[in-house]
Amino acid sequence: MSENYTALYEQHKKAGASFTDFGGWQMPLKYESELAEHHAVRNAAGLFDLSHMGEVWVTGPQAAAFLDYALVGKLSAVAEGRAKYSLICDADGGIIDDLITYRRSEDKFLVVPNAGNAAVVAAALLERAAGFDVVVKDASAETSLIAVQGPNAEAILLKLVPAEQHSLVTDLKYYAAVEVSIAGDELLLARTGYTGEDGFEIYVPNQDAAELWEALLEAGEGHGLIPAGLAARDSLRLEAGMPLYGNELSRHVNAYAAGLGPVVALSKESDFVGKEALAAIKAAGVGSTIGQKLVGLKGAGRRAARAHYSVLKDGTLIGEVTSGQPSPTLGYPVALAYVDVEHSAPGTTVEVDLRGKAEPFEVVPLPFYKRSK
Repeated sequence: MSENYTALYEQHKKAGASFTDFGGWQMPLKYESELAEHHAVRNAAGLFDLSHMGEVWVTGPQAAAFLDYALVGKLSAVAEGRAKYSLICDADGGIIDDLITYRRSEDKFLVVPNAGNAAVVAAALLERAAGFDVVVKDASAETSLIAVQGPNAEAILLKLVPAEQHSLVTDLKYYAAVEVSIAGDELLLARTGYTGEDGFEIYVPNQDAAELWEALLEAGEGHGLIPAGLAARDSLRLEAGMPLYGNELSRHVNAYAAGLGPVVALSKESDFVGKEALAAIKAAGVGSTIGQKLVGLKGAGRRAARAHYSVLKDGTLIGEVTSGQPSPTLGYPVALAYVDVEHSAPGTTVEVDLRGKAEPFEVVPLPFYKRSK
């Protein structure tokens, strides 16, 4: 059993959560029904504990230049108050993690890595900081993260924010963050998410997390808000076509094969870790004309593909499923898979070996689900 518990562990126990180990943390898998939690996020709102995620602050006169070197994106071009999705890669172009970076001021950034990678990313940033006038501080251990996701998320937040700050919430753009008073505390509020819905993430000191969690649940009464666990989070992100580190992304995968080529800023004048390797990978056509490519698969039947199931074309192995399950929103099985590039075009029919029986699937564009705005 994992020894890492979030500051909200007792709240989850009290709510009857089933727990699972995730990235070395004991996290709620579901409360009563993962299906109900999934539909709540699509139709009303869900409350998530994301405190297993990392928080690494990068500050100093050369913070922007340093992050341009440490990550594949051009972080120096991010406006204050905005955020950027990026990757931290090995020298050979393999993905160490995908992460979000918030620019809080000219020389202050918050880097948010995934749960199991938080310590690895913090260590890599510290190592890469040599020669730069920056301070890298891993604040993961003292920071909790709570997300409210779903069409009613904004209305719920407004119940906890003073009237004079309501416009800070309503005007907040996607991939942006602002300091705002929530339930009486000045906290960092971000409009990001991993569900395909509108929603917010709130960074809060551990000692205030339980009080905020309860305040959000109370504010969500009448708005359909229920706590949601990792099972719903996984089905929601899969419908939204969002990759999960350890499934779609790893050190053995490069950005171009994963469909993340646009986040790699090869045009940056400055060098960055992995630049030479990624330039060579792109020039070779990996993920576009050779090798394998991440695609979406839609099942023709009722049975779902699962991670590591083989993808076939006319009986020949052409790839492997990385994530798959029935889509609660769409009503048919969906999956993400790496397949040979020549079979990756939308409309291509393939088969997935579902424990000895080949079932038809169709390559479809991602995301599977897109909310109406």
